Amino acid sequence: MGKLALVIGNKRYSSWSLRPWILLRHAGTEFEEVSVPLYRADSKAQILRYSPSGKVPALIDGSITIWESLAICEYIAERFPAARLWPADPVARAHARSVASEMHAGFGALRMELPMNVEGPRTGVQASGDAQADIDRIIALWRDSRQRYGGSGQWLFGEYSVADAMFAPVTIRFSTYGVPLPADAQAYVDTTLVDPPMREWIAAGLAETDVIPGAERGTVVK
Repeated sequence: MGKLALVIGNKRYSSWSLRPWILLRHAGTEFEEVSVPLYRADSKAQILRYSPSGKVPALIDGSITIWESLAICEYIAERFPAARLWPADPVARAHARSVASEMHAGFGALRMELPMNVEGPRTGVQASGDAQADIDRIIALWRDSRQRYGGSGQWLFGEYSVADAMFAPVTIRFSTYGVPLPADAQAYVDTTLVDPPMREWIAAGLAETDVIPGAERGTVVK
């Protein structure tokens, strides 16, 4: 594997894989995509060929392997500085790192109750109080970032950043499960979902045939 390679899981379901994948697309660099279907008997063994954690994603750059999603995003931002994947202003950059880290470490109820699935819309899934609290916090994070640092750009910090990549799976969740959103949050979701790399990912996910039952919540509206 001589060039940059990203090891990912199913595009239909793997939110952690989406984050560095979409960031690499926004960095404008070529990379090899290594897909390992998840939740099969040999999935962990296959992933261990590339990642010491036995989990996806993993980024391989020559002799270097990075096996954790936010660490991969940090590496991509450093590896491709011309892409400006963190805000240039140090105050805005610190805020963006805080936002990205909060997404990375939190929102467990939302993840559990509304698993990422690119096929939608769906009905019959009602967020619990804990999941709604996660949703409200995400809306507040988006609003605060946009108001402070969004300027005239369409992303959380004006230009596309690691923070946007970290929240990309959330926009799919909100859309798939029909989560009611205020106008500003809905506008951000709409912006993300029409982003060409996101459209590419979703189309590929819809073309997959593997089904993970635990991530098939609700009823698909045809």
